[in-house]
Amino acid sequence: MESVFNLATQHRETDSKIVAALERLSQAFRILLWEQTKEHDLSPIQIQFLVYLLYHQQERGSLCRVSRLAREFDLTQATVSDAVKSLEEKNLVYREPYPGDKRVFTLRLTPQGEQLALKLSTWANVIKENVAQFCSKEQEIVLKFLMQLIASLQRGGIITISRMCITCRFFQPDAHPGTDSPHHCKLIDKPLVNSELRIDCPEHEPLIEVKGQE
Repeated sequence: MESVFNLATQHRETDSKIVAALERLSQAFRILLWEQTKEHDLSPIQIQFLVYLLYHQQERGSLCRVSRLAREFDLTQATVSDAVKSLEEKNLVYREPYPGDKRVFTLRLTPQGEQLALKLSTWANVIKENVAQFCSKEQEIVLKFLMQLIASLQRGGIITISRMCITCRFFQPDAHPGTDSPHHCKLIDKPLVNSELRIDCPEHEPLIEVKGQE
């Protein structure tokens, strides 16, 4: 199979152009994240951990454990433990004993960690500002495409964790055809418009059994 980075191939194949475009976008994310590492003396993954914990600490406790972070970011538990230990030493994170099982700990942000995580959580906002320039119809088309691509990569085992609507057992696609709210969520028993579909839903329950998915 020809490489998508072979320009002769890329110029004649739309799918190769899309992959090349996604790779270029990933470069933009890397640059933005590295800018934060220089300012705050944290590694990119430590920054991502802080932001993740900030917005998941009120959800189910299992989402904020070392083992869960390892699956969430496709890292070894040893790598996650090292990063978390460094965050603990910086007084940004602490371990809270899990009720009923003293062997299990939930990761929590310290007040200092929460304050820093709030500041760091805007690192990708410049991308959002550029996306906002496109009309809602264009955004919905791109959202649908990206969600389907993520779901396909998950089925192929490349992406481990996915809490999107379209991979959830409660989701009923096109349950209300011909309406402004074509989809339906059985959990909340509510029709959904395309723009309401979630990329990360704490109530998500997998539609299919995926290795590594809780």
